[in-house]
Amino acid sequence: MSVSGGCEVCATGDAAFGCDRCGKLVCDEHYDRETGYCTECASELKRPGEATSDNDEWRDGVDTYRI
Repeated sequence: MSVSGGCEVCATGDAAFGCDRCGKLVCDEHYDRETGYCTECASELKRPGEATSDNDEWRDGVDTYRI
């Protein structure tokens, strides 16, 4: 998506893209073309093919939950 205005991440660059996840208008520096997300959203999400650690499933360090 092509847009115009100021970047909502750095506030100094000209926004040229819209994040497909959160909708922020971002400059080229803060847009991840591979995902279509802003760099903030892209860093929050695990990308396909990334190495995973044994502890990814239990990120909070807890391995048993009671409901």
